[in-house]
Amino acid sequence: MLLRVAAAATVVVMAGAQTPLPAPGQTGPAGPRNSRQTPARPPTAQSPAGAPQVPTGGTVADVRIDGTERIEPETVRSYLLIQPGDPFDADRIDQSLKALFATGLFADVTIKRDGNSLVVHIVENPIINRIAFEGNRKLNDNQLLAEVQLKPRVVFTRTKVQGDVKRVLDLYRRNGRFAATVDPKVIKLEQNRVDLVFEINEGATTGIKSINFVGSRTFSPSRLKEVIQTKESRWYRFFSNDDVYDPDRLTYDRELLRKFYLSQGFADFRVVSAVAELSPARDGFYITFTIEEGRRYKFGKIDISNQLKDIKAEDLRPFLTTRQGQRYNADQVDNSITKLTDALGNRGFAFVDIQPQVARHPENHTVDVTFNIKEGPRVYVERINIAGNVRTLDKVIRREFRLVEGDAFNAAKLRLSQQRIQNLGFFKKVDVTNEPGSTPDKAVINVAVEEQSTGEFSVGVGFSTTDGPLADISIRERNLLGRGQDLRLGFTIAQRVQQLDFSFTEPYFLDRNLSAGVDLFELTRDQQTESQFSQQSLGGSLRLGYQISEYLRQTLKYTLRKDNIFAVQTSASLFIQKEAGSRNTSSVGQVLIYDRRDSRTDPTEGYYVQLATDLAGLGGDVRYIRNVVTGGYFYPIAPQWVVSLLGEVGDIRGIGDTVRIEDRFFVGGDNLRGFATAGIGPRDTATGDALGGNQYYTGTVSLAFPLGLPQEIGLTGRVFTDIGSLFHSDDSGPTVVDSSSLRVSTGTGVSWASPLGPIRLDLAFPIVKQSFDKRELFRVSFGTRF
Repeated sequence: MLLRVAAAATVVVMAGAQTPLPAPGQTGPAGPRNSRQTPARPPTAQSPAGAPQVPTGGTVADVRIDGTERIEPETVRSYLLIQPGDPFDADRIDQSLKALFATGLFADVTIKRDGNSLVVHIVENPIINRIAFEGNRKLNDNQLLAEVQLKPRVVFTRTKVQGDVKRVLDLYRRNGRFAATVDPKVIKLEQNRVDLVFEINEGATTGIKSINFVGSRTFSPSRLKEVIQTKESRWYRFFSNDDVYDPDRLTYDRELLRKFYLSQGFADFRVVSAVAELSPARDGFYITFTIEEGRRYKFGKIDISNQLKDIKAEDLRPFLTTRQGQRYNADQVDNSITKLTDALGNRGFAFVDIQPQVARHPENHTVDVTFNIKEGPRVYVERINIAGNVRTLDKVIRREFRLVEGDAFNAAKLRLSQQRIQNLGFFKKVDVTNEPGSTPDKAVINVAVEEQSTGEFSVGVGFSTTDGPLADISIRERNLLGRGQDLRLGFTIAQRVQQLDFSFTEPYFLDRNLSAGVDLFELTRDQQTESQFSQQSLGGSLRLGYQISEYLRQTLKYTLRKDNIFAVQTSASLFIQKEAGSRNTSSVGQVLIYDRRDSRTDPTEGYYVQLATDLAGLGGDVRYIRNVVTGGYFYPIAPQWVVSLLGEVGDIRGIGDTVRIEDRFFVGGDNLRGFATAGIGPRDTATGDALGGNQYYTGTVSLAFPLGLPQEIGLTGRVFTDIGSLFHSDDSGPTVVDSSSLRVSTGTGVSWASPLGPIRLDLAFPIVKQSFDKRELFRVSFGTRF
C-alpha cells in the first residue's frame, strides 16, 4: 500500500482555453529530452479520506529518503511528522505528505511502508534555467520580465506559472489588448533544469466601438464625449491611446462627468453605472454610462459667516465669485474659497478654515451657500520630503516651493508650489501631499515626482510664406546634470534664412532668484524680394532676469553684434545701396513683462503687458534708443470660444545719427495679414524697395472658435481684423513715399495642432490700403519635429 501526491496545475490562457503543463520527472511523449513539450496532465492527489492507507501497527524502525538531487535528505526529514521509534500513524503520514508538498520544492511525493521502514520517494521540482518570451512585439522582454515573479535559478512550480500567465495577460489588458493569449511551454534540460517559454499572441488592440449615455437630456452625446477622456476608436487617433479601453480611465471619466454636471448647475447629478461590454469577437468594447441629471439649480442666498477678529464680512464679499441668481457652479464655490484664503493670508491670517455650507431647495431649485470662516489650527511646516528624483537635485525642486520648513502651513501656497514644480517640465508626474508631523501643530509635506526625459534631439521640416521651405536641427537639454540648467544648440536652413544659435541659461544664478544666460548667434537673411539686399548678423548677448513679483518679471541684457549688408543689387534703391557694408552694435536692454495669462503658449483667459527697451551706443558704430510695447487680452465667451485683443507699438530714434536699415521696423505678413512681408510703410517707388520705418503700430481683434469636429483633432477656426501702420523713415526724396495712414485687413483662418507640428492657414483681404502697398491673399506656415 502507498500514499501518493502528484503536483498538477492547469494554466488558463483564455476563457474556454486551457494549456496543460508537463509534470517534471514524469515520462512525457516520445522525443528529444530538450524538446518543447506540453504532456498530458497527471492525476491529482485525493484527499486523505479517499487515499489508500498505510497499514498501521508496529513501530517505525527507520526512514529512508529516495530521489533527492539538490535537496539534502535531512531537509526532507525535517518536514516529516513521523520519525524512527514512532508508531505507524496514517494521519501523521498524511500530514507529512502535505507539509512536503506545501514547500513547493517537489513535483511528486510518495510514502510507502517496506516492512518496518518508512520509504519517502520524492521528485524534485526543476530549476528554471532561463525565461523567454516569443511573439511579443508591442511589449518588450524587459517589461514582461518585470511583471512575472518567476526568475532564472528559481524553483519551477505550476502554481507560479499560472500566476505569471495571469500577470502577463493583465499587463496586456492594461495596454488595451484583451484578445492576447499566453501559452507557457517547458523545455527539459539536463540536471533537472528547464527553460520556460511564454508563447504570446498579442492580438489586435481592443478599442472602443461606441460610447453611449443613458439618461442624458440636457447635453448631446457628442458634447458629453468631449468631457470624458475615453474616446471612440477612429482612424485619426493613431497617436493617442485614449481610444483603448482602460478600467482606471473609465473611473476617471465618471469623476469628469460629475464635475462637468456640477459646474453646469446639476447639484443632484450622479453616475448610476459605467459598464464596458466586450464584443463577442473580442475586438472592441461598448461603453455605456447611465446617469441621472436631476434638475438644474441656481445660486440662492450667498452669505459669509465670519469669526475672525477685526475682519468684516462685507469686506470679504468682493472676493466671492458666486452671485445670487447665477447658475449653480461647484467650481465657483471652490474658486471663492481659494480667493478668500489668499485674501485673508495677505492680511496676516495664515491659519484660516473656510467651509462652505450648502443648502439645496428642490422646491424652487436654488442652492444657498454660506462660507463659514474661522481661525484654523496653527500648523507649521516641520519637514519637506522629496522622493523619486533620481537625477534632479533636491535643491532644484525646493527652490520652487513657496513654503519652507518653519513657515505657517498654507494650502494655497502648497498648490502654487506644486504648479511651479510641474511647470519645470522635468517631471511626468508631481504629487504633493501633507500628513501630521511629530506634534499636532506640525505638518510634513511629501513630494513624489516621476522624472521624464529632458533631452531633446529634433529634426524639423516646414514651410512659411516668409522664409520658404525650411529645415532645422537642434539639440537641447533642459535639465543639465540635474541642476535645472538649459543648454541648446540649433541650426536652421531655409530658402531665405540660415541661422546657427547657442544658448545656456542658469535659472538660479548664485543660488538666488536670478536667471543668467548667454546667447551666441549667426544669422543670414535674404531680403532680395522686399529690398534687394541680404543681411548677415553675428554676435552674442548676456542675460540676467529676476522675478519682481509673482506675475512681474524683468530681464536685463547686453548685446554685441556685427551686421553686414551685402549682395545689394545694382537696381536697388540708392538709399539701400548706401547702407552696404558692416557695422558693430553694442547695446544694453531690458524686458519688463506683467503676465496674468492662464497659458503662455495657448492662452484662453487673462492678459499681459510687456515693455522692451534697447539703448545702443556703448561702443560700436551705431547709436539709437528703441522702445516696443506689447499687450494682449484674452476672454472666453464660451467653451473653446476665445476673443483676443492684441496690440504692439514701436519707436526707434537715432542718437546723433540716422537709423540704419537693419535696425528699422518692417510690418506686413505675420504681423499684418493681407499684406506681404514688409508690404507697408516707407518705400522707394522708383525701385519698389521697402525702406523700413522708425515708428509703427499693429493691432488684432480675433475670435477663435471650434469647427464642430472632435476636440482632440486640434482644428480651430478664427476670424480676425488686423490694423497697423509703419512710417517715418530717415530716408527722404522725391521717389520715397512715407504715409502714416491706417491700414486695415480682415480675414479668416484655420489652425491645426497636428501630431507632426502646428499648421496655420490664413486668408486675408486688405480693406484700407495705399496704392504702393504690396498685398498678400494667402499665408501658410507649418513645421514639424521628429
